[in-house]
Amino acid sequence: MSKNTKEPEVTATGNFNRICEGTEILGTINTSTDFRIDGYVEGSINSKGKIVIGEKAKIKGDIISRNADILGTVEGTITVSELLSIKSSGVLTGNVVTKKITIEVGAQFNGNCHMTDNVELPTLPSAESK
Repeated sequence: MSKNTKEPEVTATGNFNRICEGTEILGTINTSTDFRIDGYVEGSINSKGKIVIGEKAKIKGDIISRNADILGTVEGTITVSELLSIKSSGVLTGNVVTKKITIEVGAQFNGNCHMTDNVELPTLPSAESK
């Protein structure tokens, strides 16, 4: 007997964060876990895991992460140490530094891309350093 149930996606740490649609954040976000954003963020986002920008999300600021999926709108510089995926509904305006990139048919990417095997992720200032 075979199972047709899909296993839930497990993050590297087993934890994840989410900003729901209708939520607005102004400022810097630092996290060591995976992160999904479906709301509006104006500011920098730094994650040691994967960032997913949902279809209705709007981001105005820089993104730094290990992996990222863009389904919504992003305006800013993106630095990804592994894989950046811009899905068909994604709109990215800004520069990219990444090891690997995929851009689906229908996606919009307006900017420059620098690909390298050794992407060093800069750290964003934390609240403690202010």
